[in-house]
Amino acid sequence: MTSFLVGTGYTIIYYIILASIALTMRKLTRIPDEIFRKLLHCIVLGAFPLYVYGFGKWWHAVLSCVVFAIVVYPVLKFFERFQWYSHMVTERSSGELKSSLIVVFSMYAVVITVCVGVLSEPLLALASVYAWGIGDAAAALIGKKFGRHKIPNSFKSFEGTFAMFAVSLTCVLVILVCRGGMEWFGYLLSAVFVAVVSATIELYTPGGYDTITCPFGAMTAMLIMLHLLGGGV
Repeated sequence: MTSFLVGTGYTIIYYIILASIALTMRKLTRIPDEIFRKLLHCIVLGAFPLYVYGFGKWWHAVLSCVVFAIVVYPVLKFFERFQWYSHMVTERSSGELKSSLIVVFSMYAVVITVCVGVLSEPLLALASVYAWGIGDAAAALIGKKFGRHKIPNSFKSFEGTFAMFAVSLTCVLVILVCRGGMEWFGYLLSAVFVAVVSATIELYTPGGYDTITCPFGAMTAMLIMLHLLGGGV
């Protein structure tokens, strides 16, 4: 279990350092709430490569995700009794951070199981998560700042959805090129298709469930394209 303990130790150190920096910035500066929310979002995303590459066995990474989800629940539940906590972490509703982290780490566990454990494709795990994670952050920030053209029957904007598409496309394209195994048009077609799927799912998924639907949708879309275009999966 050395791999489990070492990998988990690295992730704990990462979270402590990055969370401390973020909370200090929150305390000392006037970071807008939405910016700070996405900063926390990016800190959690930044840990994902540690889970993919920082453990000797993939199931140790999955176990670490499960243990973290189990441990973080009572810890955050304790802090929720203090009024300063909700303000500090910019929760929109009571218990939001706690619930979001449990969903995120459950999603991490499934993606790692499929992409790393079953397929031995760690880069596809990164592409699946970052097509959602970085794209969603861009959609929220661009949509809130510049979203003047609302999509019919939705509270979201064309600007935010396009930001999600563009950033998802870029993330997937870069990771697929690093992975190799296809012609240039295969990378491009795959990235475009995954970005369209990710942006569409994010647009129509209610209540924050895009943490689950977007990575799984991106992963499925990517596997389909790689199979059709001879990407080796």
